Amino acid sequence: MLNERKKLVVLGLDGLPLTLARSLAASGRLPNLARLLAIDAASIEAELPELSPVNWTSFLTAAGPGRHGVFGFVGIDPASYRLGPVDAAAIAAPTLMDRATAAGLVAKMVNIPCAAPVKPLSGAIIAGFPETDLARAVYPPELAQNLKLAGYRIEADTSLGAADFDGLARGLRATLASRRAALEMLWAGGDFDLFMLVATETDRLFHFFFPAVAHPEHQLHGPVLDLLVDWDKLIGLVLDRYEALAGPKRFIALADHGFVELETEFDLNVWLASKGLLKTQPGAEGEYDARIVPHHTAAFALDPGRIYINIKERFARGVFHEHVAEKLAGELRDELLAVVHDGQPVFAAIHLRGEIYSGPQVRRAPDIICVGRPGVSLTAKYNRTELTGRYGRFGCHSPHDALWCDSEGSRPARTSDAGAVVASHFNLPEPKEHPWISPAN
Repeated sequence: MLNERKKLVVLGLDGLPLTLARSLAASGRLPNLARLLAIDAASIEAELPELSPVNWTSFLTAAGPGRHGVFGFVGIDPASYRLGPVDAAAIAAPTLMDRATAAGLVAKMVNIPCAAPVKPLSGAIIAGFPETDLARAVYPPELAQNLKLAGYRIEADTSLGAADFDGLARGLRATLASRRAALEMLWAGGDFDLFMLVATETDRLFHFFFPAVAHPEHQLHGPVLDLLVDWDKLIGLVLDRYEALAGPKRFIALADHGFVELETEFDLNVWLASKGLLKTQPGAEGEYDARIVPHHTAAFALDPGRIYINIKERFARGVFHEHVAEKLAGELRDELLAVVHDGQPVFAAIHLRGEIYSGPQVRRAPDIICVGRPGVSLTAKYNRTELTGRYGRFGCHSPHDALWCDSEGSRPARTSDAGAVVASHFNLPEPKEHPWISPAN
């Protein structure tokens, strides 16, 4: 019987910190958030770097980056040194959807970040940001047509950022309406074992208007709460549907990382260039136009805090052998930990890849993984000359304090462990390690 299947409902709330969630719930205007926090709320840590592609992939593979091989939104071609987007084709570990399908279970997934191009599965999936093409984002194909007819929007236009709150709010309300429509389409009949929906609107709002969210005295706090009331209604819809399910069931909510108010951005490529370690050709046409001069470059960085040493064993025009690079990585760590801004250390921690990653994809990892102190957003642009500054964003990711709620009271430490909770719920067999190594990212 369908109502005897052990259903699991997962609600993703992108970038929502537990501390802020509690503060918002205390306002009295977000009753469904308060309902959710009553479900044994706790916090988890993000995998590093604290980005959505890293952490949603870690959750969906129940594995850390050293196993699944995704370290950011962009990667670098080891032959040409050109940057390019990283998509789901780079994932080197089976996902929960793969494993559920193999076990004869049905998964229905709405707005899953960094999941395109999607693969066939038993059930349905709608991928989210950064994909823009429904044909690549949706399975089965007929669902894509239905979503197109319904005016489904994958992502709001954030191009004007903090300069246009009303425009951003309209866009986020449109994507919230799209999530509700997709929920209605896929929930019908209750024929699923796993249902997951991710609401990414908080991440977009927090990047540009975190002070307005966090500070009641801010002039936009009221309008921001009005927008979050609509977000809260989506939470309520998911909770109502969950509570109406018959039979054995479980509810989980989680964020992929935390968020804090931005104090400054700190650009690692500007710092590396100032030390004579990175040389680029002039005339970059954008932040990802990496005109690296390989034979004169010892190290370069990718967003958000990933430093790669230009080693011969990895890059076509590397300048160091690996044993020399290991020594340089240690020296760079010491130098970076001594960097201060406004009298405070810029970095909370500097890790070497072997210290925090394990698995067959470690060779794809950055050599150095930097963690900024709270409020410092680490960047790695190729068209900047200033070491620090603000560039239109007022909130930044944190690896700490990501929301976690589980109706059965589990306490995973990190997002990858949270995925293991789901795998354990369905008794999914452990996947075999995948030896394949794809191009570096």
